[in-house]
Amino acid sequence: MSKTSLNVPVLQHVFHPSDFSAASETAFAHALKAALVAKATLTIFHVSPDRKENWTEFPGVRQTLERWGILPKDSPKSAVPELGIKVKKVVAQDKDPVKAVLGFLEHQPSDLIVLATQQDKGRVLWLENSVAKPVARESHQMTLFIPAGVEGFVSLQDGSVSLKNILIPVAPVPKAQPAIQAAVRLAQRLNCPTGQFTILHVGDGSEMPEVSCPELPGWEWTKLSQKGDITQVILQTARGMEADLIVMSTEGRQGFLDALRGSNSEQVLRQCACPLLTIPADSWGSSVL
Repeated sequence: MSKTSLNVPVLQHVFHPSDFSAASETAFAHALKAALVAKATLTIFHVSPDRKENWTEFPGVRQTLERWGILPKDSPKSAVPELGIKVKKVVAQDKDPVKAVLGFLEHQPSDLIVLATQQDKGRVLWLENSVAKPVARESHQMTLFIPAGVEGFVSLQDGSVSLKNILIPVAPVPKAQPAIQAAVRLAQRLNCPTGQFTILHVGDGSEMPEVSCPELPGWEWTKLSQKGDITQVILQTARGMEADLIVMSTEGRQGFLDALRGSNSEQVLRQCACPLLTIPADSWGSSVL
């Protein structure tokens, strides 16, 4: 275990695309919690084919914060920015939500994307639509995926955090250290008192990459090495340890969806029963809360 400092920039912009479904409500809770802890801007983004601006359908930020006990009941709108966060609600007109999301992010980059995924017979619907051309800029965006039907580690009801077991699969490529740094920073900023980080390498134990494990009081580190199919070993390990979150590095040279397509991260996302946080491997010291 290392006392290496967590050299991570401050999170400033959280982006949450929503289709107003129950799954999106769960993802919204995680996006709001991240923005609240980091005192960041939260953009809630909805795509509509006719651009009907029905603001009542958007998740209620003030009402949620009141339910969480952070704001008193019947607080004025001005109470939200007084907490240090800024909320933007955007409606985009487009028949293709993926295209609309990528188009928005191309012009208004975010530090963290939080979205729900619909898993259908092994497919992730957010990833099904092919992107016509890569996002023009290089992506340095973390993405937190919340599978439909999964409660995640932030309670929509009361805002409490339950994050005790974090699985971090590693490999020589992409480099794992950004994912490790992000996992530790997340546990730290969410004030999780105790827990376990599990570093998992799939393959020969002699090939496990050397990584630095930052010290975090109350948290322990475990290293595992197993042979087998990469995706299945990760999923089986996650189930066995009852993982609350999987954190993986990705090759993020293009758009955040393109970076996942065909990768181990995508295969894990298609079947995992807990949230997945992906960290672009080329962004050492990614922004985390």
